[in-house]
Amino acid sequence: MIRKEIYQKIKKFFPLKADFTIEKPEREAHGDYSSNIAFQLSKIFKKSPTTIARSFKKKLERDKEAAALFTKIEEKDGFLNFYLSKETLQRELRKILRNRIIKKLTKRKKINVEFISANPTGPLHIGNGRGAFYGDCLARILKRAGFSVTKEYFINDARTNTQIRELGKTVLGLGKNYLTPYLEEQIRKYQDKIRKNWSPEEAGYFMSQIILRDIKKFLDGDLKIKFDVWRSEDKLLSRYSQEKIIKELKRKKLVYQKEDALWLKTSQFGDSQDWVLVRKNGFPTYLFSDLIYHYDKIKRGYQVIIDIWGADHQAHVQKMEAVMKILGYKGEFRVLISQMVTLKGGGKFSKRKGELITLEELLKAVGLDVMRYFYLTKSLESSMVFDLNLAREQSQKNPVFYIQYAYARINSILAKSEMKPKYKILSAKLELLNHPSELRLIKQLIRFPEIIEDTVNDYQVHRLTKYVFDVASLFHRFYQDCRVLGAEKDLSKARLALVLATKIILEECLELLGISKPKRM
Repeated sequence: MIRKEIYQKIKKFFPLKADFTIEKPEREAHGDYSSNIAFQLSKIFKKSPTTIARSFKKKLERDKEAAALFTKIEEKDGFLNFYLSKETLQRELRKILRNRIIKKLTKRKKINVEFISANPTGPLHIGNGRGAFYGDCLARILKRAGFSVTKEYFINDARTNTQIRELGKTVLGLGKNYLTPYLEEQIRKYQDKIRKNWSPEEAGYFMSQIILRDIKKFLDGDLKIKFDVWRSEDKLLSRYSQEKIIKELKRKKLVYQKEDALWLKTSQFGDSQDWVLVRKNGFPTYLFSDLIYHYDKIKRGYQVIIDIWGADHQAHVQKMEAVMKILGYKGEFRVLISQMVTLKGGGKFSKRKGELITLEELLKAVGLDVMRYFYLTKSLESSMVFDLNLAREQSQKNPVFYIQYAYARINSILAKSEMKPKYKILSAKLELLNHPSELRLIKQLIRFPEIIEDTVNDYQVHRLTKYVFDVASLFHRFYQDCRVLGAEKDLSKARLALVLATKIILEECLELLGISKPKRM
């Protein structure tokens, strides 16, 4: 990885600890990579960043390995800017062609990624889509980087839950909180099995399992999201003795009685206040269920636990961070909150204000590939607008069409080529690739390992959608500027190698995003 090589070259001349970065500059005129090392060291050495950067520049220029890596090193306003040599670009391009793109980034840590976990009271809606595709994509990226990843869905189906009880009332005709056309259909379908003498809890649990079956079928068959584990809250509460856990918490003096309820001392572990663990009626709260659930995750040996929740769970984050401290968890615990989704445009959808639009309806309107890409273009922390008119575009205005068209074009070029055996392309004279459009494309391709590494570190999946779009854009520009088939033999061969490398990277990206790879369009 080029960025790591640059980092090591700098550390060679400054082995002390310093928190500096190696970044790709926004402007091409500032080099291929830039470092802020001089700004970090100016406080230590009491010298200006410019003076320190110039000193580093001289040392690096005298280093033979660095001289081979760069064609130029410059100091600009205290920053060190690096320009990669053509030999370096050729070397990295060959790595892609030999499928030596990513070394495993870490030891095989066990990671649990829990996402969606929608209440089994109705079909998934457009708000659930963000967590659904984000969680699936993040899990794919972590697995690609070498982690052992479990994708998990927590089923909120405990008979003690308010939503299960209210669902039961709706099923029995005692309420209308969850009455929708979908639920009415299920009630009619299973009316022979529904017993009027059931309690709301029993009726709710019965219907929740039917709804859950439909959710599983939709996720697995239509959205192509396959979970490794489906964890039932109802079964967890049956498996772990509530009395035993409370007894242990009392022994550690972490709970107390107040207003006929049992409270957990979360305020002692960074939360703003304490919270009820067991209600007056003896039923556990959501917090107690989550405590047991995460205790179960810890027992299963996960070193990293990632929860992806909806915007309505924001207030629950601090509670759970306190709970993980109470449970003595020593690994990494992260809660990622997905913000709201709104639709823009879309004909019939725009006439349904106040109604939940299901993911199934959206899928029928725009297709799976477009759904996945559009949901993944924004950071989870920001609200998003899903542009239905753009999503329906079958032209280069639609980024998914634009990316897939690049992939299809590549397949067409390679199919027409006389140099079909890959070993012939591997022997190409890559030094012939000198056109600015060729070099820009190569520089983008070799950044792929860095995109994966950064996403593993901060879980910002949306950078991959931007990256793959940029790859497609640079490829289209390269194809426009540089003749591939019909050029001089050696040059054609070198350009075919670049085309093949682009195909390899596009395949990697589309696979991680869960988007199909059409050979023709």
